[in-house]
Amino acid sequence: MGRAHFGTDGVRGVANTELTPELVLALGRAASVVMPARAFVVGRDTRRSGPMLQAALAAGLASEGADVLDAGVLPTPAVAWLAARDDLPGAVVSASHNPFADNGVKLFGPGGTKLDHATEAAVEAELARLLDPGAPARRRPEGPAVGRVVELADASEDYVAHLVATAAGAGLEGLSVVVDCANGAASGVAARAFAAAGATVTAIGCEPDGRNINDGCGSTDPARLAAVVVEQGADLGLALDGDADRLVAVDHGGSVVDGDQLLALFAIDLAERGGLAGDAVVVTVMTNLGFRLAMAERGIAVHETPVGDRHVLAALDEGGLVLGGEQSGHIVFRDRATTGDGLLTGLVLADLVRRSGRPLASLVDGLVERVPQVLVNVAVPDARLLDGCEIVWAAVAEEEARLGDRGRVLLRPSGTEPVVRVMVEAHGDGVAEEVARRLSALVAEELRAAAPSA
Repeated sequence: MGRAHFGTDGVRGVANTELTPELVLALGRAASVVMPARAFVVGRDTRRSGPMLQAALAAGLASEGADVLDAGVLPTPAVAWLAARDDLPGAVVSASHNPFADNGVKLFGPGGTKLDHATEAAVEAELARLLDPGAPARRRPEGPAVGRVVELADASEDYVAHLVATAAGAGLEGLSVVVDCANGAASGVAARAFAAAGATVTAIGCEPDGRNINDGCGSTDPARLAAVVVEQGADLGLALDGDADRLVAVDHGGSVVDGDQLLALFAIDLAERGGLAGDAVVVTVMTNLGFRLAMAERGIAVHETPVGDRHVLAALDEGGLVLGGEQSGHIVFRDRATTGDGLLTGLVLADLVRRSGRPLASLVDGLVERVPQVLVNVAVPDARLLDGCEIVWAAVAEEEARLGDRGRVLLRPSGTEPVVRVMVEAHGDGVAEEVARRLSALVAEELRAAAPSA
């Protein structure tokens, strides 16, 4: 996995080859050293490698003196909420929306918040030291100072009660909902949450076997959900990802409603009720230009951050704002949660639909007129070379000048792969495709030429 283990959302890789038990054990030790606490809340999703890697993480944490409160299979935002409730750090073994062969470790600081840059860098440095065979060994705790691994009783029940109390308003009686749990971490809690809120609920994607997480289901593939919604005549469909921190919706006719549309809907609803702090919403650079135009028409300011919910959260806290999110469906209600929560988002959406007395299709009709968007992943030897490639950036400036206010260009190195992501939005048939083609070819040519092995 190279020297830098942390990507845009924790440490992630192919389980047992890139993300090995040895690495995860060392990561647990590093986290416990850098964030000393009486205990860590730890959960996981349903991947086959999850129990193995959670055991390694727990061993690392306990070996440096921290108790481990094992929450079992539980959504990432549930672990964050439990950590916030008990003022503890936490960790989740999950690779979110990735295929089952991948896995990862996400760390939360005390209070259930994503690690700030300084803490993450300190954990990374301690991890590197622990993995260095030439580094002096640390003296580890002994006897009663060794941490324990204990089950966190009633974790899922407490989380469901929290969700209903936080999001369901006056109740969802009379609303029929289909929830797709992606055979992931929400499989045991999603239906319970919506039923407790009063909805008539059908749950699919709730038969995890260790291999089928995110496989033809969930937010990355909502086709089956759409079919079930139409077949049952349900009011609403909700698709989670593997660790349930993202959500996309399906209306009663089977049309998908993505994160941009949901975020616009929530922003307008909050603004109309006087609950949108600063009359502003936080998005990432990947959010469609159509969303920005829709917000401008309604007098709602848009604050932009780099990709990653950590950046969204930081901007929300810095500005005292309450709503932000990503096109993927990772939406943060900062006054209700410390991180994005797909189940919370789904309950808030269901409550909005119930209050409005209108179907979701009507609520989002014409709300966000998406500008055609093309995203190309360009494989390169070293994506970090993009920053210093003046020829590429000069070409980007030229393309942006041609597009004017009818389009935009975004180039960024991936935080997890050796690729540069070229994103172009532009009005007009084929315009975005043509600009993306030219820039992608130039990026491939220039960065391969600039690589040391070239």
